Amino acid sequence: MKIGLFVFANAVFAAVQLFAAADALADEQIRIVGSSTVYPFATAVAEYFGKTTGGKAPVVESIGTGGGLKLFCASLDAASPDIAAASRRIRPSETANCAEHGVKDIAEITIGFDGLVIVNARPNKPMHLTRQQLFQAIAKSVPQNGKWVANPYRRWRDIDAALPDEKILIFGPAPNHGTRDSLVDLAMTQACAEFPALKGIEERQQRTICAAVREDGAFVDVSQNYSIALQRLIMEPHAVGILPFSYFDQNTDKIQAASFDGQEATYDNIFSGRYSLSRPLFLYVKTAHLQTTRGLREYIAAFTSEKAWSRDGYLAERGLIALADDQRGQEAAKVAELLKTAH
Repeated sequence: MKIGLFVFANAVFAAVQLFAAADALADEQIRIVGSSTVYPFATAVAEYFGKTTGGKAPVVESIGTGGGLKLFCASLDAASPDIAAASRRIRPSETANCAEHGVKDIAEITIGFDGLVIVNARPNKPMHLTRQQLFQAIAKSVPQNGKWVANPYRRWRDIDAALPDEKILIFGPAPNHGTRDSLVDLAMTQACAEFPALKGIEERQQRTICAAVREDGAFVDVSQNYSIALQRLIMEPHAVGILPFSYFDQNTDKIQAASFDGQEATYDNIFSGRYSLSRPLFLYVKTAHLQTTRGLREYIAAFTSEKAWSRDGYLAERGLIALADDQRGQEAAKVAELLKTAH
C-alpha cells in the first residue's frame, strides 16, 4: 500500500512538473493569432526579432480576425495568445467575451492601413467597377422593379453593358476573415443604401439584405490564406478576386487591380483616403502578458519602430500602408506609455 501511494505521489508530482514546464515554455515564446492580412507584417517583425535579439521568433498563426480574437479571448493562461492581429476593430461582443474569460486589460495598437483590391489575372484587361456594380455582382438579393429579388446576374455584362461579357466568378474572403467584414461595411452596405428599393424596409432586415452574399456559386468563399485565392485566380483566368493590398502589391507580375469608383488601388490613394476601400489594421495585446511573456515588450517595440512601420520601413516593402506621421507619433507615444507602465 505504501509503495502504491509512493508511486501515485510521484506520478502527481511528475504531472505538476510537466504542466509547470509547459507553462514555462509558453512564457518563453510569443504567440500571435488572427488576421491573414496582418500575417505577413507580423511574420516579418517576428523574423527581425529572432535575428536581432537571439530569442525565439514568435509563433504567428493565420486563422482570420474572428477566429484569432476568439482564441485570444478564451483564456489569460500563459499558453494563450499574447497578441491578436486584426483587420478590423474588435467588436463590443468580443470585448465582452474577453472579459468573461478574465481577459480584461487589452491594449489596441493601430499599425497602419490596408486596401481591399479587386483583381484579375494578367493578361486580361483590367476592370473598372463602381460600388453599386460590385454589390450587384456579389449580393444575394438585388433590386429590380422596386423589389428585392434573388440575384439573377450571371455575367458581368448583365449588370452593365460596359462590363466584360464574362461569367461572374469571384474568389472572396470567407466570414472568418476581417476582410469579409470590411467588404460588407465599405462596399456592400454603402452601395445598398443608395437603392430606393431599400426604403420602407425595417432596419434589421435592411442590414440582412445589404450584408448577404450570394450562394449560387458566383461568389466562392476563401477561408484559408490569400495565397489560395491567388492560385485559384491563376487557374481561372476570367475570375475576379478580392485581396488585401499587400497580396496584390507582392504579385503584380501575375495579377492587376481594377479601378474602384474611378480611383486606382495605389499606395498613395489608400494612404490619402481617395481609394475608398481602405481600412485600419490593429494589434490587440494582453497587457498582463507583458509581465510574463519573455520578449513581448521588445516585439511590440520592434513592430512600432520607425525602422518597421514608417513609410520607408521594411513593412512598407511588404505592402503595409503607413499611418500619417502625426497619427504614427500618437500611436508610438501610446505604445511607449504602455511599455513603461508594464514594468
